[in-house]
Amino acid sequence: MKFNKWTLGLAAIGAVSLASAARAEEAKMSTLGTAVSSTVLSGYVDTSVHWNPGYSANVPAYSFNNPGKADGFNLDSVKLSLAKAEDESEWAAGYQFDMFFGPDADALNTRSNGGGTSSDFVIEQAYVTLRTPVGNGIDWKLGVFDTVIGYESTADPNNPNYTRSYGYTIEPTTHTGLYGTYKVCDLLTIGAGVANTFGPTIGGAQTGPGFPSGRAFPPKAESYKTYMGTVALTAPNSWGFLGGSSLSAGIINGYNPGAGATQTAFYAGATLNTPITALKTGISYDYENIANQNLGNGNVPEQWAEDVALYASFQATEKMSFNARAEYFWQSEGQVTPNQILAEAGQPSKILALTGTLQYDLWKNVLSRLEVRWDHEADGTGPAYGGQFRPNGSSTPTLHNAWLIAANIIYKF
Repeated sequence: MKFNKWTLGLAAIGAVSLASAARAEEAKMSTLGTAVSSTVLSGYVDTSVHWNPGYSANVPAYSFNNPGKADGFNLDSVKLSLAKAEDESEWAAGYQFDMFFGPDADALNTRSNGGGTSSDFVIEQAYVTLRTPVGNGIDWKLGVFDTVIGYESTADPNNPNYTRSYGYTIEPTTHTGLYGTYKVCDLLTIGAGVANTFGPTIGGAQTGPGFPSGRAFPPKAESYKTYMGTVALTAPNSWGFLGGSSLSAGIINGYNPGAGATQTAFYAGATLNTPITALKTGISYDYENIANQNLGNGNVPEQWAEDVALYASFQATEKMSFNARAEYFWQSEGQVTPNQILAEAGQPSKILALTGTLQYDLWKNVLSRLEVRWDHEADGTGPAYGGQFRPNGSSTPTLHNAWLIAANIIYKF
């Protein structure tokens, strides 16, 4: 074993023995090896091919969809995760660190320097997990974590469909704060938390005009926080085929720097088993509201958005499954500022969308999907989609319907 010069010097004057130093070094390496061996590296590379029949300008404004992906080959995102799960001890600890690369990372917009610059690299999550032995044990997350509500996930492979719903689009995505969950019993789990803001920006002060702040400033004091609460129910096995079905609900209220106003989000959803083992169904309801308010920087009119979605998944074989989603989205008209409810102002006030996805896992560690999606402008107004591309990127909508045929290939490791 090699020793540093300070250890050799102390051994020369008899202050330490090389044998004891060797044992100390071995213990140190053993501790380090244990910490490293408990860390899990995982992630995925997410790619896609889009075909938009007809003109591909003015595409529907659901999350991670934009004209830059239309009619072409895309790298959507690359995710790299390092994590150490909590063990079963009373004072367990761990962490989760998720890095997000690619165009979808830019859309996620969690970067701490605000929205004035673009970046194909952001931190999606980075939090420490802690358990406190109160009752059955409270598990805490402290740091940056995904929103605690919603049927769908930011992580693409976790969703039944490739494209996101409008329900996911109007939900908050990421918070910087503290969130705790408590398992009351096998049937009931509750959660509560506090965060800096409603929006995704990682904590930090405003850096200049047009830069969303990671605090509720301006116009509210930075001490103004965002609060959240959740409840989740799981049906017992004694309920027959419904055993294992789940129902969850949550509410979040706080300041949204992107909207310059306080905002409320409510979610309720359920995943239900059926008498047919291979068939599972789901339903979700999302509601977003910005009440009429004047916070000193001009009046913000009331705005709201709602979405109801139905899901069905059929596992035909070990490798092949069919997933479907039908949703109806409606919102207040006359939006005046982007990023208040939808990701893009000027969208229809009513939208009907149908999505069908065929998944076939042909290659090992590869999720492969073929998806067809139809979005329909249903408010009876003028066309909302399509239009010829112009040099400056703008065009006049010409269609009431938008079609997408997409192939999605994800390698998971």
